[in-house]
Amino acid sequence: MTRPPLPPFTAETARTKVQAAEDAWNTRDPQRVALAYTPDSAWRNRDEFFTGREEIIAFLTRKWAKELDYVLRKDLWAFTEDRIAVRGFSPVLYSGVDFLVLVTDGLVKPLVQPPLVAT
Repeated sequence: MTRPPLPPFTAETARTKVQAAEDAWNTRDPQRVALAYTPDSAWRNRDEFFTGREEIIAFLTRKWAKELDYVLRKDLWAFTEDRIAVRGFSPVLYSGVDFLVLVTDGLVKPLVQPPLVAT
């Protein structure tokens, strides 16, 4: 399965990719959102870490059962031929920057920071 637009990205195709991601998230359909990510994607949400589509689906199902008014906005921050940086924010709940690596078939492979360890 591919998820166009595919790399290499231009300003126009990068914006199209970001808008498609925003549209998918705002369906609040965990299955649909998870299919846009690679099967081995690793995610972090605050202090919770999970890997793979099944865990993504479980997380989004829990999240959206509680956050009934959830809406996500995504803005293109920067891009190269094969990477897109996205600023994601929810008017009420969330603000941050998501750095995404897009693999050749167009599926999203997030770059997840490891947990911070106190020294």
